Amino acid sequence: MNILIRPADPTEYEPLGEITAQAYLQDGLLDFGESDAYLGELRAVAKRAAAADVLVAVENGHLLGGVTFVPSGGPMADIAQQGEAEIRMLAVAREARGKGAGESLVRACVDRARATAGCTAVVLSTQRTMHAAHRIYERVGFTRAPERDWKPLPELDDITLLTYELTL
Repeated sequence: MNILIRPADPTEYEPLGEITAQAYLQDGLLDFGESDAYLGELRAVAKRAAAADVLVAVENGHLLGGVTFVPSGGPMADIAQQGEAEIRMLAVAREARGKGAGESLVRACVDRARATAGCTAVVLSTQRTMHAAHRIYERVGFTRAPERDWKPLPELDDITLLTYELTL
């Protein structure tokens, strides 16, 4: 396994957006499928890269997946508080799963957080059904923070995102 984690190149924004969108669609994570408004956000890698750090996992020149790392607040943060970094939109192409790309991306975010002055924790949100991701987070050392669970769409009472955190 020779996975390289590095900042996304602008030429990778579109393919990474499609990997992210397809990961959410194929895993049934979007309540409204192809018409889900969040699909546009998942594909908007250039927008994320302008406001946060987008990292990719590459093996032998092949794009496996990516993640958005929010070092400290800003427009891409959903739940991060003062002194916290946030991980968002972790996705690995279906055919690349099981190679360690997801865990490598999460570990790279934790390393970045540790290198960020004043950063004391890393937080992230996840859906209840993202069991493989939960296992990655727990292997890396994240723990559930149920008191921080939240509803991204308050009008849809059935969608609650789970929060995980890692104290640095």
